[in-house]
Amino acid sequence: MVDIDADHEAWSAAQSETTAAVDGRERTVAYYEAGRGNDGPPVVFLHGIPTWSFLWRGIAPAVAEERHVIAPDFPGYGNSQRTDDFDRSVRAQTNVLSSLLADEGFDAVDLVAHDIGGGVALRYAAARPDEVRRLVLSNAACFDSWPVEYINSLGVPGVVEGWDDEELDEELDFLFAEGAYGEADPGFVAGMKAPWTREGGRRALARAAVATNTNHTTCIDYGAITAETLCLWGADDVLQPIENAERLAEAVAGEARVVGLDDAYHWVTHDRTDGYRAEVRAFLTE
Repeated sequence: MVDIDADHEAWSAAQSETTAAVDGRERTVAYYEAGRGNDGPPVVFLHGIPTWSFLWRGIAPAVAEERHVIAPDFPGYGNSQRTDDFDRSVRAQTNVLSSLLADEGFDAVDLVAHDIGGGVALRYAAARPDEVRRLVLSNAACFDSWPVEYINSLGVPGVVEGWDDEELDEELDFLFAEGAYGEADPGFVAGMKAPWTREGGRRALARAAVATNTNHTTCIDYGAITAETLCLWGADDVLQPIENAERLAEAVAGEARVVGLDDAYHWVTHDRTDGYRAEVRAFLTE
């Protein structure tokens, strides 16, 4: 198990690989796993755009002290396959999640999800209400709240691929360093930037951005979600404001509550790591 303060190279070294079906074709999926054999359903951590499983470095290893945890990189992200020939949408990533969990044969899971990972978790929980016991949603894409204008612009052909190295670095700093509440942790920023600065990263980022589709969350039957739900939100986020958490809590059928973490923007797992970790561990072990 990696340390909760691991850098992105240590996190990558701790990952394993499997495959999952995307539009009927097998794609490589990298994932972090720890705590296999612990009591309770597995806890699956789902990242958003433009992040990867490293988003959970301060959370998942701690949860793994009590529970079996799995944190995949969605295809197109992180260390998973990033070729230019498959869909990266929330619909497609939900099918990836279904494929991964079906291969393991789990009867039930708990899901912890951020950003578009929240959209994936919501779709999965609505389609399989008996298979999701507890659900943590953080600054999640839901209803018609996304995509944000900046991410949408990255999907325009030629925009990202037209950046030189300096421009790419500046744009990624805008997302992760300037997007943090207060001074950003250099390890977090370096880790979030790393997949996009490798060969093929610009194209992968553009393809991820263009795959954002509001229809994939407006069509969800939120009332079919019976999981006990915690909307654990960065309270100062302007991209996915906490009002969306309150709307979610009212829409799902299961017991739900909202916890806002002050002094946190969209990257709530970075801005309030200790508080976020404590809330998640308490909720999953109640």
